Amino acid sequence: MVICHIWDADYPWDVRVEKISDSLSKNHEVHLVCRNSARRLRCERINGFTVHRLPSLPTVFGRLQRLIGFPVFFNPFWIYAILKTVRNVKADLILVRDIPLALTAVLAGRLLRIPVVLDMAENYPAMLEDQRLYSPKGAIGRIARHPAAARFVEKIVLKQVDHIVVVVEESRDRLIGMGIDANRITIINNTPPVDRWGESAPSTVVSGDHNTAHFVYLGNLDGSRGIDTAIRAAGLLKNRGHCVKLSIIGTGPNIEQYRKLAETLGVTDRVAITGRLEFAKVEAIMAQANVGLIPHYGTGAWNSTIPNKLFDFMAMSKPVLVSNTRPTERVVDEVQCGIVFKERDAEALAAAMMAMENKALRDQFGKQGREAFLKKYNWSVDERRLLESLESAGGVQGRRR
Repeated sequence: MVICHIWDADYPWDVRVEKISDSLSKNHEVHLVCRNSARRLRCERINGFTVHRLPSLPTVFGRLQRLIGFPVFFNPFWIYAILKTVRNVKADLILVRDIPLALTAVLAGRLLRIPVVLDMAENYPAMLEDQRLYSPKGAIGRIARHPAAARFVEKIVLKQVDHIVVVVEESRDRLIGMGIDANRITIINNTPPVDRWGESAPSTVVSGDHNTAHFVYLGNLDGSRGIDTAIRAAGLLKNRGHCVKLSIIGTGPNIEQYRKLAETLGVTDRVAITGRLEFAKVEAIMAQANVGLIPHYGTGAWNSTIPNKLFDFMAMSKPVLVSNTRPTERVVDEVQCGIVFKERDAEALAAAMMAMENKALRDQFGKQGREAFLKKYNWSVDERRLLESLESAGGVQGRRR
């Protein structure tokens, strides 16, 4: 089967796009259509699939390049790129990531009479609402990416696509509540491959300083991630004489706000906000830390998706502290791999962090998380469901390589 995979940002890199494209290319021919903000080669082979990028303007045009790739369904550059790629490669199926270009994909699929599958990696309208409420954004961005417009497009798209992939049960339930037939939905968790963190993964149970609880957050630093709650909790623990360490890896629109908060609370001696790091340095910090932290706000977005770093922590045998967003709480309670605290409650988080000073408890949670990862929450398991769902949606007419 020939699959046209559509991604509304630059590639490389996105972890889910990479996993899905790599998995599909084992049995099928995959062509990824993506943005070209970085002015890379228009077409190149990466691993086992072909990347087709939008055109790029000379650097003298500066920010106009971003307009060319702005992911809205009526953008003529995207319409032309998708139609051209689908026709030239004789695609049997279109797989589109999230809402921004889903309507474009549907129109292309109807015109060329091939099925379209929507990969809903997140609750896109709710994610935009989080950005509107909790992260700084310019006036143009607020208008162009307004959650009301996204909800309107989503309702149309959900009725028109042939199949829908979601990342978690709560997302499936949301769609069923909107009137979508459950048989049109497949859950593909955003889990990592078994070898994602290399040979050192199991040994991280005993890494780091046993006498100090070292917490690590890995991900984007926007306003709904609850980093402010974590910094305030670190301040409470410092005032109570507890020696904990917090590493915050990543960048985002709220990073300077978080740095100022850490300075104001006087915790820069134990809270490190690193910004973006190369993968080797991320691996080193992850190996040193002995507890994974996911302090997200309990918003509509985080109550209907799940952060892949939960499974990364489980893969590395790390116990976790998570806020009580529904999907994350459900998995942690099921696996018994950590402690759940009330979202946005620094006192509750501080109490949970104090509990994690117990090494025996950390080791028990870490072991249980690793076991569940190997049995259930890894990409080998989800890859099988992915291939089955897309091959079913593509039908018998799909041409295997």
